[in-house]
Amino acid sequence: MEHGAILGKVVYSFKNLPYSCERLKGILRLANAEDLERDKKNRSIEKEAYDFCQKRIIDRDLSMNLVRVESLLDGSKIIFYYTAEERVDFRELVKDLVRKFHTRIEMRQIGVRNKAKMTGGLGICGRELCCAAFLNDFEPISIKMAKEQHLALNPTKISGTCGRLMCCLTFEYQNYLASKGHVSEESKT
Repeated sequence: MEHGAILGKVVYSFKNLPYSCERLKGILRLANAEDLERDKKNRSIEKEAYDFCQKRIIDRDLSMNLVRVESLLDGSKIIFYYTAEERVDFRELVKDLVRKFHTRIEMRQIGVRNKAKMTGGLGICGRELCCAAFLNDFEPISIKMAKEQHLALNPTKISGTCGRLMCCLTFEYQNYLASKGHVSEESKT
């Protein structure tokens, strides 16, 4: 696992999976009482770490926006996710964090799409953001996809909360192309 073990929750089960099991993450075991207690403690540490880091970012006048903090299940590392327009020298910030939390610290810069995925929200369609709900990878999106689907090229209509072209344009484009041949000329008008 990329970040180490994390506590998961089964929200739905299938007898027959609709896709390949290769997409599923590995499961170590059922969580025990110790895991649940550790996870509760980690949530508290994450909140404290977020607040502390946010204050230090302001105190040090760093040009970065803290998005999220994650503590690994075993407490061996705390990961701080942030966005920034340019490179940020956060060495002193990391020293502050190590002194405070006595564990490994990782600063991970993310893009605006990953920020939207982490923070979640609702799209203009009224549903949960595709990136937060089910998209695992970000596919390249082009304005051509919107044009070919005959969508209004108004940036506010085709841009997601991240300010980039909406992720749904990609998979809807594939469905549009697949159904395009099945639509009669009469039904297009």
